[in-house]
Amino acid sequence: MILGGLRKPEHERLLSGWDHGEDAALWDLGNGRIGILTVDFITPVVDDPEVWGEIAAANALSDVFAMGGVPRVALNVVAYPVHCRPLEELALVLRGGQKKVDEAGAVLAGGHSVEDEEPKYGLVVFGDVDAKGLWRVNGARPGDALLLTKALGTGILVTAIKAGMAEAEEIDAAVTCMRTLNNLPACLPPERLGTVVACTDVTGFGLAGHLLDMLGEKLDAEVLFSELPFLTGAKEKAELGLVPAGAYRNRELYGPRVQNQGTIAAYKSDVLFDPQTSGGLLLAVPETEVSFLLASLHQGGFKEARQIGRFTEGTGRIEVV
Repeated sequence: MILGGLRKPEHERLLSGWDHGEDAALWDLGNGRIGILTVDFITPVVDDPEVWGEIAAANALSDVFAMGGVPRVALNVVAYPVHCRPLEELALVLRGGQKKVDEAGAVLAGGHSVEDEEPKYGLVVFGDVDAKGLWRVNGARPGDALLLTKALGTGILVTAIKAGMAEAEEIDAAVTCMRTLNNLPACLPPERLGTVVACTDVTGFGLAGHLLDMLGEKLDAEVLFSELPFLTGAKEKAELGLVPAGAYRNRELYGPRVQNQGTIAAYKSDVLFDPQTSGGLLLAVPETEVSFLLASLHQGGFKEARQIGRFTEGTGRIEVV
């Protein structure tokens, strides 16, 4: 591990650092609330600079939402080739980012920029959450239901967009998905936030990689492939081989812990490992709360949200059925 030579982060108020597998660093604020600190940035995924800014900001804000938190303040992180791309384009990127920060109810307070050959944009985000309402990656129990809030396939469709092989309807579906904030906490009454017992967002490690983070060594997950929601065109583009390089890296890393993947169609396997940009949230909830959670999600705009499986006793593996 690259971080293996570094001293593990230790402090009486630090509840989570890089060694805990959480979506963000957690800091005990000492007043019954937990501070959430995260950073994320991406290269362009669409041609429209303002839309790219929206997607990058939504992607960065997601880690706070995935822990049940509320974003409070954000800083821009920018790398930009000023010698060959117009500054007017960068202004549009930043405007898109600010739109999503505003939508999240946070304040964009500044940032930092460097010159680079390849443009990159994202955010540092600070948020907080009531200590009793904190969602963590671990916490699922045997018998809990597994829910997913957004459709899959953004990595595949971004690959198709870059290759000039995506239809307008497919581009619209991918963009709508990626620019949608994962503001699930706002969909639930405060007294019902505890119905979520574990949560993480689906980003670069794909559905399989992020789900494995939820399992630890004593749980398995049964995933019903027929219940997985897909973005318009994602299946078809995967069948054509328009799969990002990250999917192959994810398969190499996580494939040995995914059972039955060798017995399903290749495109189905590709979707499991497809790296997502601003993907949805994976939730562990008691079976008795599934109807309430799904109704709340659908009312809150997550129309593709559904139960995709369940957790069982095991050894940290995924079974695809």
